[in-house]
Amino acid sequence: MQVVETFGRYVEQWSGPRPRRAQGLLRLGWEAQNFKNRHLPDKRLLPADRYLATVMMDAMLKPLQAPASSAIVSVFTPCELLQEAGLNPYNVEGFSCYLSGSCAERGFLQQAENAGISETLCSYHKTFLGAADKGVLPRPACIVYTNLTCDANLLTFRRLAEMYHVPVFAIDVPMQQSEENVAYVADQLRQLAEFLHTVTGRALDEEALRARLRRSRRTLEKFRECQRARADRYVPTDLVTPLYSGMTNNILLGSEAVEAYADRLLADIKAAGPARGKRIYWMHTIPFWSEAVRHALAFREEAQIVGCELSQVCEPEFDPESPFEAMAWRMVYHSLNGSALRRIEAGIRRARECGADGVVWFDHWGCKHTLGSAQLAKKKFEEAGLPLLILDGDGCDRSHGGEGQTATRLEAFLEMLGEGGQPA
Repeated sequence: MQVVETFGRYVEQWSGPRPRRAQGLLRLGWEAQNFKNRHLPDKRLLPADRYLATVMMDAMLKPLQAPASSAIVSVFTPCELLQEAGLNPYNVEGFSCYLSGSCAERGFLQQAENAGISETLCSYHKTFLGAADKGVLPRPACIVYTNLTCDANLLTFRRLAEMYHVPVFAIDVPMQQSEENVAYVADQLRQLAEFLHTVTGRALDEEALRARLRRSRRTLEKFRECQRARADRYVPTDLVTPLYSGMTNNILLGSEAVEAYADRLLADIKAAGPARGKRIYWMHTIPFWSEAVRHALAFREEAQIVGCELSQVCEPEFDPESPFEAMAWRMVYHSLNGSALRRIEAGIRRARECGADGVVWFDHWGCKHTLGSAQLAKKKFEEAGLPLLILDGDGCDRSHGGEGQTATRLEAFLEMLGEGGQPA
């Protein structure tokens, strides 16, 4: 950990006077980590999850290695169109996770606030904005984002477009679920295809897009099978792998690498031993940097995370033969779009599928969508027989830690599950 802290400190120090050098150091450090992932992986993880670590690091490195072939995107942007246009997803939330994992986020958060960004804005967005403002993050080919679930998107991506002076495309997703709204979003996605053609000069091959959507559907079906198979298996995990699945099943969905991961994961789960310990389903993002959460749930037989809401935000019931409508349907019928009850009901269903004993609802600082639904979620999950802990914190910013309280509350919750009781 000391090596990582030193690395992050140098990235921060150089980001002011020598941003290109900071960018080069970031790329070098991440390439070194990727080499380690490939040749000296964490043997405590399933083989499939070791492979997943390389898939994700490859995705984070590509914007640093080839920024002119990358597009900044929000986490729930359907990226099959970008993949067909030859663009790598340059994802705000994912990139900020890696900056935080490199212990480099503090200076970027401060830079964003110094530039007038509110302290209450999501720390994932502030970290990315601060790093971009300091010149550490390279200029992309374009920006594509959606208003889906997160109001921070409306500020962040417009500001990034002004910083980089690149074309920007916004996808408006209505909150109501209806076929009219699917058609409305599908029309925008057709316009996005034209936008990407203008940016890249690469015309869309609709048959290739259909094939990619077929792969997306197969991948989500396989991942759902993985979660169901997991219900009676013990699968050791850290705190980042569940978040990786949240990214791969969104920004990397449709790629061959992600379908290969789902195939490998299903084989590993079927070969795993019987379930043991308490099984936690996690709602929203995970504070992977937290020692308190790591101590309670990382590679523990006594308790482990068996699923994360962000990895399953829609059903694989779309028709890939109509690719624009399929992507639009995923957005309109996204489990975080619309009323809080839709999200809660989806969470209950997913938690039951993977055999969870209890649920953690993580109130990430700055996420009004999650904070505002917490008490209703607690009531509904517990009525469904699933004890729920509301845990306050921040997924990206260590200064909002509260580690002592986190440790105490998680320990008490796990003890309560062991006694078969209900939380107070």
